[in-house]
Amino acid sequence: MMTGELEAERGTAPAVRKIIHIDMDAFYASVEQRDDPKLRGRPVVVAWRGNRSVVCAASYEARKYGVRSAMAAVHAERLCPDAIFVPPDFVRYKAVSSAVREIFRRHTDLIEPLSLDEAYMDVTANKLNLPTATMVAKTIRREIREELNLTASAGVAPNKFLAKIASDWRKPDGLFVIQPDDVNSFLVPLAVGRIPGVGKVTEERLKQIGVATVGDLQGLEAAKLEEQFGRYGRRLYDLARGIDHNRVIPNRPTKSISAEDTFERDLLLGETEEMIRRLAEKVWNASRKEERVGRTVVLKLKTREFEILTRSHTPVVPPESCEELTAMALSLRERVSLGAEQRFRLVGVGLSNFQDALPARSSLFD
Repeated sequence: MMTGELEAERGTAPAVRKIIHIDMDAFYASVEQRDDPKLRGRPVVVAWRGNRSVVCAASYEARKYGVRSAMAAVHAERLCPDAIFVPPDFVRYKAVSSAVREIFRRHTDLIEPLSLDEAYMDVTANKLNLPTATMVAKTIRREIREELNLTASAGVAPNKFLAKIASDWRKPDGLFVIQPDDVNSFLVPLAVGRIPGVGKVTEERLKQIGVATVGDLQGLEAAKLEEQFGRYGRRLYDLARGIDHNRVIPNRPTKSISAEDTFERDLLLGETEEMIRRLAEKVWNASRKEERVGRTVVLKLKTREFEILTRSHTPVVPPESCEELTAMALSLRERVSLGAEQRFRLVGVGLSNFQDALPARSSLFD
């Protein structure tokens, strides 16, 4: 059997790692639907209303209309006029995420969270001595459903790269397993865009050199890929062969959070405001998932000639709202002096220099 729900017994000493990637299904929206019966079965969009707001999450009922996270809220409303907009409650989402992590810890201490709603686990050895990684994944999904009344999708594979692809294979509320012996047969027909990290721009560049599937990618030498994509070319060469030696690292501290986008046409600097606002809100929402605070605001620009510029600012007090982050990102444009006619093809906004949150400021008269 190439892939499926049952993992074959292949001896007592595992030759490869057993990695699980768990992804909570439409997490924020599912928490809202769980806690408010009136929202169940309805198209729910977790977002603040407003011309410059972006979608944090969308229920599967809303996704049927094309609504996706990071989409402009006004666009989501046009796609789904009957959508119910719910403002995000990150305090509540963090509490639910902590409960999910407690379930993970029953099975392994090797847990690497990626965000509030997804994590990798190394269950090569598991605490309950379950015989297969598939049984561990099934047990975790059952416990999440029974104890938290939520659903999660899981991918089981020999490494992190494959496990992440597998968790998305049968969403929502699904489980997919890629056996070590079946890695290549699984990868060959896969669209190259399914590789994590291959965005629309990279996918288009690959298509220009005749690469549409992972099988096509396997036909290119490492040197050719490095010539085209730099260091990432070597990574592509390995991933096309199912090679990923990255370990599951518990308690990995966040170094930075960023978002960027390429314009449909090259823009003047003064025309970038709307995109910067959207990216800043996306970064702010992502930063609310962290226990630590980003102190440095970064603006990234790529010129029409592919020159990359970065400007950063570390205020005395870190940005305490999306509005503050946005204002700082916009102000960084004033430090770009390439002439009024210079055009740009890409813009990015980031938060870096993450540190432990400072205690709440108190009055001198407390």
